[in-house]
Amino acid sequence: MKENKSKPAPAKSKIREFIEAILTALLIAAFIISFIVQAFKIPSGSMIPTLLVGDHLFVNKFIYGVKLPYFRATIIPVTDPKREDVVVFIYPEDRSKDFIKRVIGVAGDTIEMKNKKLFINNQPYADPYGVYDDHTMLPSDVQPRDNFGPVVVPEKSLFVMGDNRDHSLDSRFWGFVDLKDVQGKAFILYWSWNAEDKTVRWSRIAKRIR
Repeated sequence: MKENKSKPAPAKSKIREFIEAILTALLIAAFIISFIVQAFKIPSGSMIPTLLVGDHLFVNKFIYGVKLPYFRATIIPVTDPKREDVVVFIYPEDRSKDFIKRVIGVAGDTIEMKNKKLFINNQPYADPYGVYDDHTMLPSDVQPRDNFGPVVVPEKSLFVMGDNRDHSLDSRFWGFVDLKDVQGKAFILYWSWNAEDKTVRWSRIAKRIR
């Protein structure tokens, strides 16, 4: 009686294994970037001193719910942004760009600026993160930087401002941010490069963003 000997399955080629490993890594990276964490770089000084030009940070995309890429529809709600959160969002004036600002008002809040003093719901706001370094006081009929409002934040919207109040293009100038356009919450710096003197800001690495 002849013994049945099955032929061993041919081993995968090294090239195929390499391609499969690369594709798997790309899929995992795409999933993480789409739904969990994404890296961003700070290009301007509108959030000084909280964020400096050349800071690189991670944004938590899951904290405000899972959104379908491109459609921006939330499929798993978690929580909404809160006042003082630092958020990354699609810039309403140019949807090819991402902006980063601090949440000042949420739906239903009344926001007003009087001579660089911030009022929320008709009460003076301590504004712990706001920095004003220009002593010039501009009237509202010149521009809304120092005197603005009052306006009421609509449903499913945010009013945002840069911490560097006198040098920030924000909701005072172009209006509200739609909640569906919020990319996530900035939470930690992973790299910081000072382009002026070509040095690494070591003290800022791993610093939590507040």
